[in-house]
Amino acid sequence: MTRICKDGFEREFIREEREMYGIAYTQNILSGRWKYLILWFLKTKERRYSEIKAFLGDISQGSLTKQLRELEADGIIKREVYPEVPPRVEYSLTSKGTFLVPIIDLMEEFGKKFGEKE
Repeated sequence: MTRICKDGFEREFIREEREMYGIAYTQNILSGRWKYLILWFLKTKERRYSEIKAFLGDISQGSLTKQLRELEADGIIKREVYPEVPPRVEYSLTSKGTFLVPIIDLMEEFGKKFGEKE
């Protein structure tokens, strides 16, 4: 099935299974317990680290930092550091990240429709 090597997906898999690769690539970017919620929270405006942490509640600082770094490395979010004292850091979606918003919105709608009802 999918073959992921240390440098990402194997070229043969990308070439031979192009449709499946698209799904695997997207899943690989979104893998992580909190990434969907981070993207949903950032979809309307930039946010500071403390706002994201407060929104997610019980996430550890290490987990949040890891998820944010991975999203930044994948080009999904941008980290802007302002030269102030103390430094202000804001996170926002890149154009690549904005392209994921309809997927996040569909997930939201699916959950509303088929998730547990109160």
